[in-house]
Amino acid sequence: MLRRALLCLALATPAFAQEPPVPMPPADAGTPVMETVLVTGEQPGPGLWKVSKGDHEMWILGTWSPLPANMQWHSKQAEERIAQAQEVLMAPKASIGVGFFRSITLLPSLIGVRKNADGRTLADVLPPELYSRWQALKARYLPDDKKIERERPVFAAQELYHKAIAKSGLTLKNDAQKLVVDLAKQYKVKVTKIEIDIKLEEPRQALRDFKGSPPEGGIECLRATMDRLETDIDAMKQRANAWSSGNLEGLRDLPYVDQNQTCMEGMASTPGLRQRIVEARETVAAQWLRDAEAALARNTSTFAVMPIDQLTREDGWLARLRAKGYAVEAPEDE
Repeated sequence: MLRRALLCLALATPAFAQEPPVPMPPADAGTPVMETVLVTGEQPGPGLWKVSKGDHEMWILGTWSPLPANMQWHSKQAEERIAQAQEVLMAPKASIGVGFFRSITLLPSLIGVRKNADGRTLADVLPPELYSRWQALKARYLPDDKKIERERPVFAAQELYHKAIAKSGLTLKNDAQKLVVDLAKQYKVKVTKIEIDIKLEEPRQALRDFKGSPPEGGIECLRATMDRLETDIDAMKQRANAWSSGNLEGLRDLPYVDQNQTCMEGMASTPGLRQRIVEARETVAAQWLRDAEAALARNTSTFAVMPIDQLTREDGWLARLRAKGYAVEAPEDE
């Protein structure tokens, strides 16, 4: 619990978010829009990317979030490749914080970390225009939550986003990763997890700095989150359906502005913490690259999981393997 609280302080939103792509143009206000119906039941997900050198190959599943809450992922292609593999390489997980036993001494510092300073409410810290938008979204997604009015904007943004996702029939859970592990166990395939813990040298000072920081960064996080929820919910559903049905072209045709980058910058209230987050990104990328190359060298067949943006970005992890001379093949749309 304490570790999660510290991680929430350092990285309130997903830590290694992609750079925001170009936003979609607004729809014609005079054109009626049909709400997207989410897919349900068993869905295949996207095809697999292939990385190879000689007769050694790695098959990669690109994961996505959010997804339809009532969809179950089942890919015959993925199951066959896992059954034939000698190793499954999971997506890396990274946290910025301190060890559990050291964090016990920080408990007093954690008290009140989510609340605005001096007992202020969101009405006190937000510009009137932004607070009016907040009230409308809160009435829709958080109608019974009175305590949230005293939370810092960055935490209010996080809670609003999670509730909006759930009420839209979507989920942030990545069940595909769990099912990959279950299949690996079923076929007795080795599972390699990449877990990186990046220490804060002065965690108590980082907490003090955060508690004493002005709300501006958090306000921009809340603004970006509300922008996303006011304009992108239906497109989120379309992207979720596209991933579920294996329609990669559909994903590419629905760019969006990711609020996570803004929120992460809002949480990193000190230059030291911002630098640690930058270092964390590169540490994760470098570690995955080392483990992927090692797996490709020792196995004739490896199965891997990673966020789909790292497969498609020009500077993503897959691009780094291509630059090192590995052959890379993208899947065809289902």
